[in-house]
Amino acid sequence: MKTILVISTSLRANSNSYALAAEFVRGAEEAGNNVELLTLADKDLRFCRGCLACVKSGKCTIKDDASEIVAKMHDADAIAFATPIYYYEMSGAMKTLLDRSNPLYDSDYRFTDIYMLSSAAEDQTHVPSRAISGLEGWIECFGRARLAGSVFAGGVTDPGDIAGHAALKTAYELGRSLG
Repeated sequence: MKTILVISTSLRANSNSYALAAEFVRGAEEAGNNVELLTLADKDLRFCRGCLACVKSGKCTIKDDASEIVAKMHDADAIAFATPIYYYEMSGAMKTLLDRSNPLYDSDYRFTDIYMLSSAAEDQTHVPSRAISGLEGWIECFGRARLAGSVFAGGVTDPGDIAGHAALKTAYELGRSLG
């Protein structure tokens, strides 16, 4: 049994990327894993100040919800990020969280497998490539980690548009494969 953390970075209710996250969770739970689905929609998440105090202390000096989320990231075997694609990139909330995870850099983190679940109004296959590249830049800083898979749902704009989309099944199957 693995400990899996799924982080939905959309701030919109009933978002299409959240639906992908929920299906990934369903598959991972059915495979017998311990799974937590966390959403950033209700979190106080502030920008990194670049002070690098976390390099010395292992902890961020900013008092918000990021420290608790980063601690969960530290203890997870796998992390899945679900994000809407805005202007061909990950959401600002996701980028902010990645920046704030700097205390993980020199720690004995547990995660190895990282997943990207994304959705966008655009439907071409290249649409998530920049967001994936941004996540891969973060992954590159963690020698034991790798991008283990990604799912993209294109052609979904309004909340709930994803209903019936083939990417939901793909997200479920990807989560199920973590057994």
